Amino acid sequence: MQAELNGQIERITYTNLDTGFTIARLKVRGRPDLVTVVGNLMSPTPGEILELKGAWKTHPKYGPQFKVSDYQIRVPATVYGIRKYLGSGLIKGLGPVMAGRIVKTFGSRTLDIIDENVERLAEVEGIGKKRIGMIRDAWDAQKEIRDVMVFLQGQGVSSGYAAKIFKRYGKRAIALVRDNPYRLATDIFGIGFVTADKIADNMGFPKDAPKRLEAGVLYVLNQLSDEGHVYYPYEALIEKSCEILDVEKEGVRQAIGSLTLGQKIFVEDLNDSLDNFRINHKAVYLTQFHVCETGIAARLKALCRAAKSYDPVDPRRALDWIQAQLSIRLARNQQRAIRHAVEQKVTVITGGPGTGKTTIISAILRILSRASAHMLLAAPTGRAAKRLSETTGRTAKTIHRLLEFSPAKGGFQKNEEKPLRCDLLVIDEASMIDTVLMYHLLKALPDEATLILVGDIHQLPSVGAGNVLGDVIASGTVKVVELTDIFRQARRSRIIVNAHRINQGMFPELEPNQAGENALTDFYFIQQDDPDKVLDIILELSSDRIPRRFGLDPVDDIQVLTPMHRGVIGAGNLNDRLQSALNPGFVGVERGERRFRVNDKVMQIRNNYDKDVYNGDIGRMTRIEPDSRQVFILFEGREVRYDFSELDEIVLAYAISVHKSQGSEYPAVVIPVMTQHFLLLQRNLIYTAVTRGKKLVVLVGTRKALAIGIKNDKTQRRCTFLAQRLKEGREF
Repeated sequence: MQAELNGQIERITYTNLDTGFTIARLKVRGRPDLVTVVGNLMSPTPGEILELKGAWKTHPKYGPQFKVSDYQIRVPATVYGIRKYLGSGLIKGLGPVMAGRIVKTFGSRTLDIIDENVERLAEVEGIGKKRIGMIRDAWDAQKEIRDVMVFLQGQGVSSGYAAKIFKRYGKRAIALVRDNPYRLATDIFGIGFVTADKIADNMGFPKDAPKRLEAGVLYVLNQLSDEGHVYYPYEALIEKSCEILDVEKEGVRQAIGSLTLGQKIFVEDLNDSLDNFRINHKAVYLTQFHVCETGIAARLKALCRAAKSYDPVDPRRALDWIQAQLSIRLARNQQRAIRHAVEQKVTVITGGPGTGKTTIISAILRILSRASAHMLLAAPTGRAAKRLSETTGRTAKTIHRLLEFSPAKGGFQKNEEKPLRCDLLVIDEASMIDTVLMYHLLKALPDEATLILVGDIHQLPSVGAGNVLGDVIASGTVKVVELTDIFRQARRSRIIVNAHRINQGMFPELEPNQAGENALTDFYFIQQDDPDKVLDIILELSSDRIPRRFGLDPVDDIQVLTPMHRGVIGAGNLNDRLQSALNPGFVGVERGERRFRVNDKVMQIRNNYDKDVYNGDIGRMTRIEPDSRQVFILFEGREVRYDFSELDEIVLAYAISVHKSQGSEYPAVVIPVMTQHFLLLQRNLIYTAVTRGKKLVVLVGTRKALAIGIKNDKTQRRCTFLAQRLKEGREF
């Protein structure tokens, strides 16, 4: 329930200069004790009068607190308040003693004197021209902060965002926001187009204002890129923009023209056909995506044209040698993969679980190490890189670490001017690489290097824009080997057998294990059509049945994968219920609707290059320190510190989306499959989820929902033109 509170700041317990997050103690009329308030306060000063809006909360350790949602600053009116205000450190060189002298001289008129006739401070003993100048400058700075806060709050900006805006723009904030409030959507983290549009509406910007239309088109293109599109058809973009912005087409056309002139977008005429998919339209790219897509095509061609940097390898002799070394007879496709890898400059090796991809990678590395080739291994995620290291016995890095990404230094440090030093680069889980990352990777790869891309083309495409591995394969311009044989040892796993059945559009084998009803197997299906009962089953499986029967840790070893974020069996509700079941206790820290405790399983949801933690990384919360406003999270044996203000980047991870699980494997996965997920049920999503489990997969839901997903192999086609650029030799 919204409440109001008025009081004077007595002291500041804590404040974060970057975010404005503050814990303060207020003196409130009618209350004998000081009141604790928490929230975003910009440059709070003892003695200030605050008019607060918010809600009362009870902290389990510190008791009642007033959580601020909005506030207004009022300068103090009493002599006591003015003395407290001036002596608080507000003005450099002006302490409590000098503040007392000033207030003794001018009384309740002190602040008016400083504001309107500051030279009169010379009447106070000990204040000369230099100190008057310092007081004037500090006072003007405080006025600017107050003026900016009042202006922004008057436009409907919350105090938290107002603090961020002032931190970013300083005293220019009012002028910049008045001129173009839509710049907030790109300049201030957390303020998107929708919020900026509300601010602009409060300021009286018309719907068809050119700045609104330009910002709106960029917003729509960014939303489409989040859906995987590298470009979008011109006319379809206009239709979508008009629908979202509620404007006429002509204004959107003009906005596209202005953005093109400003080089924020790139418009290209496309006319081609690939795999019976006809393209004949103008394509609108965010400029970055056009640079990256054309750059990928150019770099792959340059790689294919250049000579190798190491001595040629005889593929027949290499095959004979490696089969003798491994004491096995490789399957035909495995032999093809090795031949292409040693002969070609660029090779793609794709295949599902149990088809021998790991064996082939290890074999290729052993062969080329004899040719004295300098080799590098990488994968898109930390977990995938760690698994690649474990299976090959060689060091593997994430692509970001390989390219030495540094935000402080402006981005990727490895590029065409400072290339990677290697003769061979092997990339695992290549289906996860999006357009932007692939461009930067290829920029850093010298022409003479050999590139091997390994992945499972039937998994979900990259979270970021593009379908790079699929497009490279579809272009037909590089050698591709698909491993399809499931080897004898792998056939013993019902996970692997059923994953291949799902990939072929066949229903998985759900009958009891031939060894008997009570014998343990690795693939189960539990029939249940009531979402609430599905939730109860998942809770029981995770907290009791799987740990007890399979000896697995309920937090570290079991991962719930769900197609949805919302609903009874969406990730949000599942995490709340699983947290209560697996890690009960008092809330350690709250961040909005998120509640975290020590030992919680958590996931990073955006790349944080400063912390070297990336979207999808999973860790455990090891410590919460309320006094320093910090938490510590253990990622892959490395403890990382977060301020409370940074917890927007963290979510609970007892349950995660299938997309977020890409590149990872877990001892056990539990997957709800319900008809409520109808729009998201696709063959590649179910296949990806099932192939995340190493020892155990449990599906909970209905056969109908599972059948719908397996039958649906018509995944949304992403708008990309990379395959055609590669196929026809076209780059620009």
